[in-house]
Amino acid sequence: MPREFYGRPTLDVAPELLGKVLVHRVGDIEMAGRVIEVEAYLGPEDLASHAARKTSKRARIMFGPPGMVYIYLIYGMHHCLNFVTEKDGTAGAVLVRAVEPIAEIEHMRLNRAPTVSDHNLANGPGKLCQAMAIDLTHNRTDACSDTIWLEDRGGVTGPIRQTPRIGVDYAGQWAEKLWRFTIDEEGEQE
Repeated sequence: MPREFYGRPTLDVAPELLGKVLVHRVGDIEMAGRVIEVEAYLGPEDLASHAARKTSKRARIMFGPPGMVYIYLIYGMHHCLNFVTEKDGTAGAVLVRAVEPIAEIEHMRLNRAPTVSDHNLANGPGKLCQAMAIDLTHNRTDACSDTIWLEDRGGVTGPIRQTPRIGVDYAGQWAEKLWRFTIDEEGEQE
């Protein structure tokens, strides 16, 4: 996706990430998964966002430039992948919470566990980073490069559901925002 795609309002970019294909190239291997769940995080006013603590070193990347990869560690063990959005100087990012594996699935499984089902391989932010071998060394990678990027291979094939973001109960009214977007291909409740 071109940089202009990311350099727009976060709440416009987030649902448009659904159906895009996340690719991570490691050597000659290109692991890929179709994005099926994301969450939007805005600037300093969004108390669920890292940008609310704009003086922190890790949150500075959220202020731009757009199209950068923002990786952080939660609970001291799980990596999370975000794409920086908004115009340069305005904070915003979209957390990729889940992908449907579509290429190099066996390599992804080896990164997690040999017996993990395709459905459970990358159905959480930490799981997808582990499966796709994404970690803190990829923080600040340009998503318009040839390491980690998004491709448009067709888009969403079902309705989009909006629900509150997960795990942000501490953020008061911001926890109630319907800024989690998922593809609801079969009408299933999550």
